[in-house]
Amino acid sequence: MARSSARSASPMPVPPRPRRTFGDVMKALLAVVALLALVLGVPFGLIQVGRPVPDGPPGEWLSSAIDAETLIRILMLVVWIAWAQFTACVLVEVKAAVSGVGLPARVPGAGPSQLLARQLVAAVLLLGATAASFTPGISGFGQQAPDTHRPTVAAAQQTPGGLVGGRQQNAADALARQAEQIARQADTGGSHQQGTKFYRIQPPEGRHHDSLWEIAQRHLDDGRRYKEIYALNKDRVQPDGSRLSEASLIRPGWIMEMPADAHGGELVETPGTNPELSKGQQQELDAYAKDGRGGQAGQGGHEQQRPAARDGDTTTGHFTVPAHHEHAAGHTATPPAGEEVAAPASHTPGLPEALLGAPLLAAGLLAALGRRRRAALWQAATAVAGRRRGMELPTPSGDEADVQDALFAGADPGAVRFLDRALRSLARSLAAEGRPLPLVYAAWLGTGELHLQLAEPAGPPPAPWTHGEDETFWRLEGREVPVPAVDPDSADEPADEEPQAAPYPGLVSLGAQDGSRLLLNLEAVPGLVSLAGAPADRQAVLSSVAAELATNGWSDRMTVTLVGFGADLVPLAPSRLRPLDDVAALLDVMEAETASRRAGLGAAGADSVLTGRTGPAHQAGWAAHLVLLAAEPDAEQAARLAELAHDAARLGIGYLVGAGPDQLPGAAWEMEITSEGRLLAPLLGLELDAQLLPAPQHAAVARLFAAADAFGGGGGDDDDPAGPAVAHRPPFLVDISEQGRPSVYARLVGRYELMGLDAPDDERGPLLREALALLLLHREGVHPRVLASALWPRGAGDDVREATVARLRDWLGTGEDGTPRLREDATGRLVLDASVVSDLDVLRSLYHEATSGRGADDRAVRGRLLTDALGLVRGPLLAERPAGRYGWLAHEIVDAQLPLLVADIGLALAAFHLERDRAPQAAEALERALVSAGTDERLWNELLRAVHATGDAPRLRALASAFATRSGARGLPPRTAALLDELLPGAAASDEAGTA
Repeated sequence: MARSSARSASPMPVPPRPRRTFGDVMKALLAVVALLALVLGVPFGLIQVGRPVPDGPPGEWLSSAIDAETLIRILMLVVWIAWAQFTACVLVEVKAAVSGVGLPARVPGAGPSQLLARQLVAAVLLLGATAASFTPGISGFGQQAPDTHRPTVAAAQQTPGGLVGGRQQNAADALARQAEQIARQADTGGSHQQGTKFYRIQPPEGRHHDSLWEIAQRHLDDGRRYKEIYALNKDRVQPDGSRLSEASLIRPGWIMEMPADAHGGELVETPGTNPELSKGQQQELDAYAKDGRGGQAGQGGHEQQRPAARDGDTTTGHFTVPAHHEHAAGHTATPPAGEEVAAPASHTPGLPEALLGAPLLAAGLLAALGRRRRAALWQAATAVAGRRRGMELPTPSGDEADVQDALFAGADPGAVRFLDRALRSLARSLAAEGRPLPLVYAAWLGTGELHLQLAEPAGPPPAPWTHGEDETFWRLEGREVPVPAVDPDSADEPADEEPQAAPYPGLVSLGAQDGSRLLLNLEAVPGLVSLAGAPADRQAVLSSVAAELATNGWSDRMTVTLVGFGADLVPLAPSRLRPLDDVAALLDVMEAETASRRAGLGAAGADSVLTGRTGPAHQAGWAAHLVLLAAEPDAEQAARLAELAHDAARLGIGYLVGAGPDQLPGAAWEMEITSEGRLLAPLLGLELDAQLLPAPQHAAVARLFAAADAFGGGGGDDDDPAGPAVAHRPPFLVDISEQGRPSVYARLVGRYELMGLDAPDDERGPLLREALALLLLHREGVHPRVLASALWPRGAGDDVREATVARLRDWLGTGEDGTPRLREDATGRLVLDASVVSDLDVLRSLYHEATSGRGADDRAVRGRLLTDALGLVRGPLLAERPAGRYGWLAHEIVDAQLPLLVADIGLALAAFHLERDRAPQAAEALERALVSAGTDERLWNELLRAVHATGDAPRLRALASAFATRSGARGLPPRTAALLDELLPGAAASDEAGTA
């Protein structure tokens, strides 16, 4: 379940609540005197004067002449009416004060009189602390506390730095206070079993309103513990029927359950008898306590204390969520990390929320996995006969299947493209203006907008960038990043330009806050970044950072050194990831590299890596080097690391160190990961839903990549060239006999056509056809969330997904035996019945039967089966599909499997014909295969041989020229060029010259 996002910055303390002075007491006593005089003294005096109405019948005194006595009596009547109205106002205000809930009723026509009564009653109630604490809101009822979350942006002189001066003593004092609080809480831990402490929000005094921060300051001795109060009371029903949803929005009269170590005279404890409370107030408290025990308040109400910011520290930098990020970006929900870490490794239905809530990480992993599988397929297809593994990659199951589905459902490749293009376009624009890249500490990525948080103002941003919150924010709106126009007077043409280097390769996602994702630029930190927390929680953060750095799409060359963890992640990106066993090995490597980079920058005349990336030496790359340490350094090693990291930001080196309970010396930025999955950095104003890769998902991701490597032969050792055995499910095969005719048949190879089904509704027809195509390409089943993500990449609600599945099930109907053609398996995945078949299923079945079934021993059967299979090839997969749909095909491995399968069929059929010296039929088969596998070099080479065998020299030359044209500027592949030199001496050289 998604957790509510915190506010953008840590709350700022408000002035302490004023205590009653001697003047306040005197004012209260005067109010008592005034109330007694007005409520009791006025009627007593009027009675002494006489009756306002004379004796006798009303007709006599109404018709008598008006004299001085009559005027006095009229005035007395007016005073009696005014007194009665004022007394009614006093009673109304007193009743509201005693009940403690709601706005006092309005007395008709008593505006100024009721206001005077309200002020006098409030002043009288100030005489008692208990009464004051349970007084309801009057003039300020319903008003929210002032916003204490005003953004704070790091100025140039506030660059995050290390511990200096007396800050170490301040830290020690803070830790001592924290230990004292924890000890006090332990001592009073049993009291919560006997009674729960409550506090009622006080009414405003002048312009001052009560706040959770101030309550925590008064009753817990630390305003930063306001989050504990918020956690205890979030979403619980208050006496007025409303709920606490944000820590800054509280109302007078609300009840707050307090932690067990709360203290102070304004608190009330229940269950028990509280003589200072009315019966109604006691019932409210009992009901609120019962709701908490049955609801969320009992869950972790006395959670472990979080380290507070050090008293006396000046905030050395804040990361501020841009104020206008009020809409939630897709795929940002992150569950409590503790649940993920504690999840068993065995398979259970459902998808891991950690990957569903990490759109950038999921997109990178999915793209890298697709590249690895395509490479494995090609390696398997071109391997020697003894190492062939077929065209079917292992089908994941269990945890691997869940993780793969979570990658499909959680990935946001559009956000990755937007981020990459935006950053490279910015670097290109600044280089065109001759300006250096600004130092960026962080990036905030929302839905359709990007904010860069700079270390210091860097002048006006180039268009289309604009200033954001202030001059330290650069903002870009819209997912489409315009390509900078080329200067017509420039001698350089766009085709001749060097590719723009990635300007900020060290950006990595840490988590989400208020619908925006924070990417910290590890490369820009002036020192070490420490990460505190439990070892498993730290490991989940480091694994997420390592996996994203290895696979993200906004970086170029880089080195990511993993110390003490992550050796199984190396297959994600062998060219990027480098594992080391311990800190000692790291220090030897980094001391040499640090010295080398310093010398390199000096020789290039650059003051930093950022200058080099956009200056004349940008082609040198200035690759980032990021170090992630899970192994805890000892004191001497920590000192050496701090010295190395002193000017690491200038050299393009970043360090993220998992710290133990001891403080890491030289840490510029300090973060903590909690067991609830929150990433905290109080001095930076950060509190995020952390992006994590917990241990079960870490292992499953590593196994997915290892399986691809093993399939392609990359996982074997020298003694076993075939690599480790990979267990996989055989492909879905259909009955290809006349008796196996399907009830529903879809043509996917070529133009999409359906037979055996009525045309769906015109408006929803394209959507249902696309959903069926996805299911046909995944006979193992499709998770409903994967289906919804494929059909609606921008996101869809549960109701839309369920309605679409129901509509699809109704459209497909039932088979002859009455069972639905669309059902759910034990894991909740949607599976098609065997009677629903595609031409791709038939194509696989024919090839399997020809090579491993009846055709393996019967040449005639093999030729017939291969001919039938090639007859199904009508073009590429799902040709002529509508624009804007079927975007999920970009992540499918089937678009790489189909050309290889068709090429294998074409090559096998050509070999069948060449065995009988039927070269024309062999050439025809190869040309037919090229319709769906036009880039397969093997088909071209065999086609050249087959045409050469026919003796048709002009056709051979035409084919050689066509292949050279298709190869483009890269030229003919070496094997093809060598073959042409053998078949047509000099043809390869002439064709390449003509192409050039």
